[in-house]
Amino acid sequence: MSQAIETYPEIREAVARLCAAFPGEYWRRLDRDMAYPKAFVDTLTEAGWLSVLIPEEYGGSGLPLSAAAAVLEEMQRAGCNGGACHAQMYTMGTLLRHGSTEQKQQYLPRIASGELRLQAFGVTEPTSGTDTGALRTTARRDGEFYVVNGQKIWTSRAQHSDLMLLLARTTPLTAGMKKTDGLSVLLVDMRDAVGNGLTIRPIRTMMNHATTEVFFDGLRVPAGNIIGEEGRGFRYILSGMNAERILIAAECVGDAKWFIDKAVAYAKDRNVFGRPIGQNQGVQFPIARAYANMRAAELMVREALALYEAGANPGAEANMAKMLAADASFEAANVAIQTFGGFGFAEEYDVERKFRETRLYQVAPISTNLILSYLAEHVLGLPRSY
Repeated sequence: MSQAIETYPEIREAVARLCAAFPGEYWRRLDRDMAYPKAFVDTLTEAGWLSVLIPEEYGGSGLPLSAAAAVLEEMQRAGCNGGACHAQMYTMGTLLRHGSTEQKQQYLPRIASGELRLQAFGVTEPTSGTDTGALRTTARRDGEFYVVNGQKIWTSRAQHSDLMLLLARTTPLTAGMKKTDGLSVLLVDMRDAVGNGLTIRPIRTMMNHATTEVFFDGLRVPAGNIIGEEGRGFRYILSGMNAERILIAAECVGDAKWFIDKAVAYAKDRNVFGRPIGQNQGVQFPIARAYANMRAAELMVREALALYEAGANPGAEANMAKMLAADASFEAANVAIQTFGGFGFAEEYDVERKFRETRLYQVAPISTNLILSYLAEHVLGLPRSY
């Protein structure tokens, strides 16, 4: 039996209050220009919400993952877009768990204060996708440096981040070698790298996610910037994936609550044929079902958090939480569009923007099909499908 999880009502109330200063018009304006939410991120940083996971000795709050999940859920429930925030929270986990004392002292206080942003994560490549062991970006040791060559894609916020966690191959793949061995994690200071071996190219997408592709051409990274041991990088990245899944799931629960609240309010207010449309079961039932599915997903998120904080390895629970919450948020998004009818497609109601944003989580940071493959193989004992 997993332990009870703190729900942090005070944190939720404080985050909701802060988010009220960033209404729909703020996000619509950014969406039109594909602009980064600098004011939002700066305000959250100053209030300490982006450093809740950083230990107090390094300037953070030292709170558990459930506190970070509460922060992100409330952002989404308020109609905001926490993409830039969740990245900093789960990306820094690798540094927190596997970085040296010197690295933590050098970077964590400056991340906590907002002097530095760590929001870029260089893992996925155009040719390998989620087959991480097949990545081709290399980091060759040359004296006191690693020389990096290759390409990454879907590296969100690279243009707005000071630091990037980069996964690259430091040992060539040879016959009989496990594909995920020989990979290492480097902390890249992009302020020095851009124009000196690093090129960033924005990719326009259906939602404002500030995503890019990045190119490495002889980029020299100090050898002291390697996180942990050389060749064990895949394990370090993997150890943070449960936290990533859980945090994304919490965001999706927040999205679902936002859509349901919007649909309920509109269904009560909108009158057609002399009665509120919410009086019709054809409108009521989809909203009620979306609510039930959101609550089920929320409980799975809590289960995953409880196991994580108890020191277990909740791979199945974290993956199920992410899948069920992403399904619940997308179902609620569809229900909101249907309830609003034509107005759901109008920019001013924010439903179409949030619809586009929450659709991402069927695909990223891991697709629903890969979660099902994981459950089939590792939980149900079925033959590996890929």
